[in-house]
Amino acid sequence: MEKQTEKSISIAVLPFKNISNSEENNFFCDGITEEIINAFSRIEQLKVTSRTSSFYFKDHSYSLQEISEKLGVNVILEGSVRVSGNSLRIRAQLIDVIEDTTFWTETWDRKKENLFEIQDEISLIIADKLREHEGHLTISDQLVNFPTQNITAYEHLLKGRYHFYKWNPEDVNIAINEFEKALALDPNLIDALLGSADSYSFMAVAGFAPREESWMKAVEAMQLAKVLDPNHAGLNLMLSHHAFFTEANFSSAMKFIQKAVVARPTYAEAHQFLSFFNTLKGDFNKAKEHILYAKSVDPLNPETRFFQANYLYRTNELDEAIKILNALLEENEKNLPALIVSTYIHIKENRLKEAKALIKKTPNEVFTPDEKLGLNTLVDVLTGNQDTELLKELEEHANDPLAHHAHSYLFIIYANLGRFDEAFAVLEKIFKDKSSILLLGFSDPLSEPIKSDPRYAEYHKRIYPEVSDLHKVKRTQSKSFDNANAKAQVERLQGFIESESPFLNPSLSLRSLAEQTDIHPNQLSWLLNEYLGKNFNEFINQKRVEHFKKLVVDPSNSHISLIGLAYESGFNSKTVFNTAFKKVTGMTPKEYQKSQS
Repeated sequence: MEKQTEKSISIAVLPFKNISNSEENNFFCDGITEEIINAFSRIEQLKVTSRTSSFYFKDHSYSLQEISEKLGVNVILEGSVRVSGNSLRIRAQLIDVIEDTTFWTETWDRKKENLFEIQDEISLIIADKLREHEGHLTISDQLVNFPTQNITAYEHLLKGRYHFYKWNPEDVNIAINEFEKALALDPNLIDALLGSADSYSFMAVAGFAPREESWMKAVEAMQLAKVLDPNHAGLNLMLSHHAFFTEANFSSAMKFIQKAVVARPTYAEAHQFLSFFNTLKGDFNKAKEHILYAKSVDPLNPETRFFQANYLYRTNELDEAIKILNALLEENEKNLPALIVSTYIHIKENRLKEAKALIKKTPNEVFTPDEKLGLNTLVDVLTGNQDTELLKELEEHANDPLAHHAHSYLFIIYANLGRFDEAFAVLEKIFKDKSSILLLGFSDPLSEPIKSDPRYAEYHKRIYPEVSDLHKVKRTQSKSFDNANAKAQVERLQGFIESESPFLNPSLSLRSLAEQTDIHPNQLSWLLNEYLGKNFNEFINQKRVEHFKKLVVDPSNSHISLIGLAYESGFNSKTVFNTAFKKVTGMTPKEYQKSQS
């Protein structure tokens, strides 16, 4: 038997629609969608579009074909939720975009208090149907974690997330309140702790709350979460951010972000930062690997696109970088990282007038004062004004240990002026003052002149010390999958098919066939796809077609219509029957009947 070439299976879970009478249940629908995305991300062979890119389509009108093309997926899951008191009605359908067919749909009526069991049940059923139609997946017995026993606490968590993702201070304050309510009911609800930490970090960075107080609250929440689960992917992403931006500790930041990816290999945000860190240290092969993965599962996320543009800037692919940055700025003219790197590219290409114009037209509230001063000073110096008053002002600002942007720009400017001793003196602020922005400025292409100095390589080792890769332990194939055992199990399967004809049951599933043959569903899936070269639906429908061919030439069945014979063969859809028959025989059922008369 020849092994089938492994097929990439990809899916996007679109936001489930709220068809309840109240819009207040929007948070509930978003929560169910997110849990299904998280559940699918635990299936190793399945490429699942991340939340940010899936939710991009919540308020946009696109055809399924357009969505498929934008996300790079071949299957889309749509659904709806109706909440009425304690009752839930959840409907879901799987659509093969390439074939333009809905190949499965189902509705569940359940009680809200069983929400986690419902989410797990639905995720497992959908994963099973996806496997039957698309190809081999190894599916665990449970896909949804039960984060708490308190359903009310969980509802507060969902409300908190719903408001947090609106990214404005009013809603983030509401989110903080909801997370606190969740924690009051269940202090061990780690996702509420991380939501709280994320919210306080946002308020601190965006300047919507007292910086030190907000950071302290964020760190406190992270430390509590660390006690509960030190390996949690989301926690380690936050710890990485904290190590990098507040401790200026590249080594710790890299270790935490690697732990995040090991804990959740499909974590797009963690791959973004792994790419970013490797870009900074100049390991562009690793950086490319991680940004391409992030792009494959989260292509519409502005952060993914920015990190790709930043990678392209750092690798001197400036035309490609500026295309992405321009698109980001068309969508949001106040996208600060995109504005900064766009300005850097203008400076790198010696288009200093354009750089000056971009800085000038950017609203004052977008740049921090030292960011704007640093950019203007750099342009001024490169224009030839080496004794500019702006430089003196920047030097004065850089005396403040907390003026991290001033430190970084002063380093870059000294590097371009050939004042290397002073530039390296500024670098010491990384270690003395935890000046984190210098971690970016040190290896920036605009610092190129200083990189030929022998001291640069020594500082590179100090600033970006080598960190051993953490490797996820890969699953090894069970010994029961060797050729001898596989052949024996296939013979047993074929014997059961011939003697019992289970395919005549239109409700036959891979899981029920596995139970009848006493073969684990994952093993049966592997045998069909990798050993026999057919997915479950193809395998079973071929058996049904063979049975139909026997019936259609039997004179005693001449009074039965073709579709009637199809139903007697186990098909329950005329479309599926016609498609399967044409695929197996190369002709329509009618043509086959005529060829046999």
